[in-house]
Amino acid sequence: MGTGREGRGDLETTPLVGEPRDVLAGERRSDGPAIDLALSGTVFFDIVLTGLASPPASGTEVGAEGMGSCPGGVANLAVAASRLGLRTAVAAAFGEDVYGEFAWETLSAQEMVDLSASRRVADWHSPFTVSLAYRGDRSMVTHEHPSPIPPEEMARALPRARAAFVSLSADTDIPEWARQQACDGARIFADVGWDGSQEWSDAVLAQLACCHAFMPNAIEAMSYTRTGSPASALSALSEHVPVAVVTDGPRGALAVDQTTGESAEVEGLVVDAVDTTGAGDVFGAAFIVGTLAGWPLEQRLRFANLSASLSVQHTGGSLSAPGWADIAAWWGSVHAGHDEAARTLARDYGFLTDLVPLPWLPTAQRRASATIGLRS
Repeated sequence: MGTGREGRGDLETTPLVGEPRDVLAGERRSDGPAIDLALSGTVFFDIVLTGLASPPASGTEVGAEGMGSCPGGVANLAVAASRLGLRTAVAAAFGEDVYGEFAWETLSAQEMVDLSASRRVADWHSPFTVSLAYRGDRSMVTHEHPSPIPPEEMARALPRARAAFVSLSADTDIPEWARQQACDGARIFADVGWDGSQEWSDAVLAQLACCHAFMPNAIEAMSYTRTGSPASALSALSEHVPVAVVTDGPRGALAVDQTTGESAEVEGLVVDAVDTTGAGDVFGAAFIVGTLAGWPLEQRLRFANLSASLSVQHTGGSLSAPGWADIAAWWGSVHAGHDEAARTLARDYGFLTDLVPLPWLPTAQRRASATIGLRS
């Protein structure tokens, strides 16, 4: 894979050029949690094909303008959180094939994700996904075998964290490891996967009693609440969880935080999307960052929207996640503009002035390429 060294003698461990920004520096205590965000799940090896005019029909072949290879699945959110400064730990199984070795090395050495609770498994084929990106959307094909080591067994070894992330399902309950993290003071953030059965079981909403925040997309939110608009879905969800967030793609996001008494709705950012894989995970990671840092709700939503928007301009779910250098570059471009749109963005995102001061701008150094086996 590409190392991102760009003339440096050491391995690039973050896309940030300069010192990484730790938004939780003021919260850290010697007796506090060692980890900011704990996750457990499946790490896939992703191959993403971009620039397709349409998915291939039966018996046909289509060309792709670009491709990338990177760790996927739970790695998407883990990398996004780590690049934004959270100390992140993952419990997952990794095959000892070339795909698993690539994912392990990328997460631990390049992205600084704590894998102390993860396990390498011999004679096990790494989970694998091919993602086809076209017309601002994507289709996926996945192949996987169950992990020989139960995920719950590995997750019990996760360090104590400020927050934990879970994906809800009607088939399972909140995992015990997450409940234990909550007992130790962690806030539980949750999303939900697509329900292929189309039943949208109430069992999912019942699990929100254990959660601090729930972040579904608009279709999922309306389906689970049996409502006809994102706003109505948000209102219904707020009866189940302290912080309810509904994402609506390029149209933006809306949320209610009952712990602070805030409600907010923000518009999306207009960008040319290359690959939307992992955009929801990037949004979730950025929202968790803002929540742990104690930012106002509108600021959290705008920061999450911006982070997700920057991610879709690159290939690959995890390795497209922005770091602070990417955010600084965007903020600099906003201030370089002189039209009304730029002035509006400068006003709406004025909170970035304290996070990425304009004199501190990145160089042309970039993150490692989303490619396996590329030698330089």
